Amino acid sequence: MKEYWYNDDWQQILFDNNLDDFDDIWKLKTKWFEPPNIRRGGWSGVVKIDLDTPQGKIGIFIKRQQNHITKTFIHPIRGMLTFEREFKNILRLRKKNIPTLEPVYFAKRNLNGDLQAILITKELLGFTPLDSEHFLKNGDIIKDKAHKDRLLNTVADTLRDLHHYHFQHNCLYLKHIFIKSKGDGWEIRIIDLEKLKRTIFKRSAVFRDLYSLHKHAKGWTTKDHVKLFKYYAQEKSLSNTSKSLWKAIERRLITKHRHSQ
Repeated sequence: MKEYWYNDDWQQILFDNNLDDFDDIWKLKTKWFEPPNIRRGGWSGVVKIDLDTPQGKIGIFIKRQQNHITKTFIHPIRGMLTFEREFKNILRLRKKNIPTLEPVYFAKRNLNGDLQAILITKELLGFTPLDSEHFLKNGDIIKDKAHKDRLLNTVADTLRDLHHYHFQHNCLYLKHIFIKSKGDGWEIRIIDLEKLKRTIFKRSAVFRDLYSLHKHAKGWTTKDHVKLFKYYAQEKSLSNTSKSLWKAIERRLITKHRHSQ
């Protein structure tokens, strides 16, 4: 059994590059972009190649996996291929105009009992992950204080939109937020959606993601964190409700730190 999905804007390009067939993509020989991930009873790996297009070379990422399953609420026993879950989450975010990856192709099949999947996305050209080095030190990205504030505001706005629709990223590290300076403003993309899920209560998504971002934003000052939080809450002075959430995040961080010692 095979299932296919093509982005209409990319189908001819894939055909012209001899990558419109599952087997051709699956058997593609090139260096791994990062070492294959072997777990969950299977494996997954990523390669990056450039395609010839009428506009010139365009980079794509090809993710392939076999028997790499994750259990979900809807599929608690058999589970779902992680790239299938990521693909569906990409479509969900794009439908709500939340900036994420551009999907090019997705397909899955059952070959002699082995579940295989391929997910292709367009390269985020010119984007860089929002890690501490770029955020705090890279002057060619951050122009000045006002530019940095607009970045924090853009990140906050995007996360607020995410949570408005009850989406919980569930693994929100800085490396999963990609940024690109555009004039005096910023473009942003949220990636790595394998664990993203819908929640019944928005507050749980808000707490989980803001806590994760706060915990893993190494090198950020307290001022950076507070400013992002105020932009997220859309408050110049934090309300009692926002203060309660901030204190809950701080308590969780302290508890986790004590247990790790």
